[in-house]
Amino acid sequence: MFVSKHHYAVELAKAGNEVYYINGPDQENKLKPGEIIITPTEITGLYLLEHRLFYPYIIKFKAQSLHHYLMRIHINNILKKINKKEGIVWSFDISNTIPLKCFPQSFTKIFMPVDEPLQPIAIKSAKGAQIMFSVTEEILNKYAEYPIPKHFINHGVAEFFFSSDGVSVQNNPIHIGLSGNMLRPEIDHETLLKIIEGNPNIIFDMWGTVNPSNSNLVALKYANKNSLNFVNKLSSLKNVNLHGQLKPEKLAKELQTVDGFLICYDIQKDQSRGTNYHKVLEYLATGKVVVSNNISTYTKIPGLIEMVESRINNEELPRLFSNVISNISCYNSLEKQQQRINFAKNMTYKNQIEKINFFINKMSVAG
Repeated sequence: MFVSKHHYAVELAKAGNEVYYINGPDQENKLKPGEIIITPTEITGLYLLEHRLFYPYIIKFKAQSLHHYLMRIHINNILKKINKKEGIVWSFDISNTIPLKCFPQSFTKIFMPVDEPLQPIAIKSAKGAQIMFSVTEEILNKYAEYPIPKHFINHGVAEFFFSSDGVSVQNNPIHIGLSGNMLRPEIDHETLLKIIEGNPNIIFDMWGTVNPSNSNLVALKYANKNSLNFVNKLSSLKNVNLHGQLKPEKLAKELQTVDGFLICYDIQKDQSRGTNYHKVLEYLATGKVVVSNNISTYTKIPGLIEMVESRINNEELPRLFSNVISNISCYNSLEKQQQRINFAKNMTYKNQIEKINFFINKMSVAG
C-alpha cells in the first residue's frame, strides 16, 4: 500500500527526475554486509535501492554516535554506487535510522515528518535539514528548536482518485464509505456502532484491513481484543459490507460508488490527535459529502467537511450524521461536489511538489 513517500517518488520520476527510493536497511540478512542493490522500477527514472549496513544494526541503539559515524561511510558508499555528488535528499524518516546530517553538505536536505513525532528520536531526525514541511501546523510547532524554514503542505492525493465519468447519481439505499485499517484501536467503536446500528436502512461499505492473519506486521500490532471484537461485530451486521484491503487504484474506483463518507476516530486516542488524515483528500476527490470527528486542519475551511465541533468526544456525531443523511441531496449538490473536487485537485502530488519546489527555490535565492 502506497503512502506519501511512495507517491512523491513516483511523481518526481514522472516529472523527469532521477529518483532513488532508499528502503530501510535490511535487517533480515537477505543481503551481504554492506551490499547495495539498485533495481529499476516500472516507472522510468525511479529506482529502488536496497541495502544492508556493513556493521551490526544493533549499534544504532547501543552506540548512537558510533552509528552516525559509520552511517556517514555507508551513505558515501551508496552515493558512489549511484554516482551522485550532489542533489536533493528528501527524508520522511522520523526514526533517524538514516540521518540527514550524515549526507554531504553538497546535498539540499528536506525533512518531511507526516506522522506525529511521539519519541525524542523523531525530533532529533530533523538535525541537518535545511527546510521542513509537514501536513499539520501542530507537527511543525514541535520542531521549534530548529531555526530553519518550516511550511505546512497538506497531504497529497493521487490523480487516479478523480473520476473521469463525472458526478454519479445517488444510490437507493444510500451507501456510506469508510476506508483504513479497521483494527486500529483509535477508532471510536462505540460511536461508530451507534451510527451503524441506528441507521439500518443505510449500507456501510468498509475497505481496509480486518484480518490480521493475512496482513502485515503493522496490522498485527493493532490486533488487540477490543479491535478484533469490533471487527467481529461489524461482520455480523446486515448493513455492513467488509471489502477488505484493495490496491489503491481499485479502491479509488470503489470510493466513487458511494454517496458519502464517515470518519470516526477518538481523537484522545488518535496518534495524530485529530489534526489531519490522508484519507480526507481521497474522499473529497469523489465530490461526496464527508461527515467526521473534528479535524483541526480543516476547521479553517468551512463547508468542506461536516464535522463535530468538540475536540473531546464524538457525542454530536450521530446527530450530525442523521442531519446530513436526511438532506444528502443538498449536501451532494453539484455545486458542493465541485467545490470538494476542486479543493482536492489542488492537492495532487504533482501540485504539492510544485509548492514544495517554490519554497526550496525561495530558500536558495534567500541563501
